[in-house]
Amino acid sequence: MTTPLQLTFDCDAPVALVTGSGAPRVGRAIAEELSRLGCHVALHANSSSAEATEAARHWPRQFQRDAIVVAGSLEQDETCDRIVEETAQHFGRLDILVNSAAIWAPTSLDAITGDEIRRYFQVNSVASLLCARAAGRIMLTQPRGGSIVNMGDWATQRPYADHAAYFPSKGAIETMTRSLAVELGSRHGGVRVNCVQPGPVMLADDVDEETRQRLVASTLAGRIGEPADVATAVAFLCQSTFITGVCLPVDGGRQIFAPDDLQVGRNTG
Repeated sequence: MTTPLQLTFDCDAPVALVTGSGAPRVGRAIAEELSRLGCHVALHANSSSAEATEAARHWPRQFQRDAIVVAGSLEQDETCDRIVEETAQHFGRLDILVNSAAIWAPTSLDAITGDEIRRYFQVNSVASLLCARAAGRIMLTQPRGGSIVNMGDWATQRPYADHAAYFPSKGAIETMTRSLAVELGSRHGGVRVNCVQPGPVMLADDVDEETRQRLVASTLAGRIGEPADVATAVAFLCQSTFITGVCLPVDGGRQIFAPDDLQVGRNTG
């Protein structure tokens, strides 16, 4: 039986690579949570390399764990292999990969170009698969295996307008997760692959109060999610050694809840 992450500060601490963790957003929160659980981390950044470097400089004092920065654009295939190799070479192992990096912006269906669609798939789908393959090769050689967590999106089940290029790239993550769980798990029972599907978390600064309240009303939890909600779900999947191939919505119940007349009922007189 494999053992979960240890919470002790020893020289054999687990190592995690979190893509898209340079800026202080959800990816960074995941990296911080894994550090609190005892992991050394590699923060991956592209445009936010300076922020990642500054965070890594203070990491040992804040979390009693080391942090390095691996940089590069995931639009380039070779970046995926390189950041995994740099992490494993520096720490001597790789126990966790979290594919958190993604691009997302509203674009009307009429304005979408083929190049834009391909870019979404490259960053959100292809890069996740290539990083997972590179990490899996290392994890297969380790007695304890490892854990890969992909980041999906709750709304692939209920997509909304102006994101017709984005949602297909995120929908692929669910099938990819199950496929990788079989591919890697059949070779080593300690290598697990799962997916977290965040709901409304860490809204943009320009979201107005009316929109915010509509989003609050759209969840059974009655609130907007926080990066910590996603981070604790990722940590749970990394620690639970008998879970693989699952997609876990972290959305306050939004995937199953539709706050409309059909939900609340109406007086038909």
